[in-house]
Amino acid sequence: MTRHDAGSSSRRTVLAGACAAGAACLAGCARYGTSNGGLAGPAAYGPPPSPTASAGSSAGASASAVLATTAEIPVGGGKVLTARRIVITQPQAGTFHAFTAICTHQGCIVDAVSGGTINCPCHGSEYSIVNGSVVRGPAPLPLAAVSIKVEGTSIVQV
Repeated sequence: MTRHDAGSSSRRTVLAGACAAGAACLAGCARYGTSNGGLAGPAAYGPPPSPTASAGSSAGASASAVLATTAEIPVGGGKVLTARRIVITQPQAGTFHAFTAICTHQGCIVDAVSGGTINCPCHGSEYSIVNGSVVRGPAPLPLAAVSIKVEGTSIVQV
């Protein structure tokens, strides 16, 4: 074996070990149902896709979907829409915000809104109901905002 080959073999061994460790890390940080193959990353934490008009609707129909009614969102709290992966909050009367409900730590779905925070059950991350910022880690990033508007008593995604 030439000296170059021996060095290459060592590099291969190191790289193989690093790849195995990296794969184990990625498996531990995997998120389900993401468009990037289940891997967590900055792009994976963006807001859920906007709804589209159904196939049978007219061309001029609104693409908005009703998420909740204003009465369903308590003042100083919020509601987690698990199936939609959205959390809607009302920090003060008449002010509504929405964020992705996917924790930026390891991709768990947040499960509660209380005491002014959006709470993740997996590792205790907490986010502000006002702006989605991290109040308590281990979450590294804030929750991404989701565009909503209030139409009468309905809260719709835009």
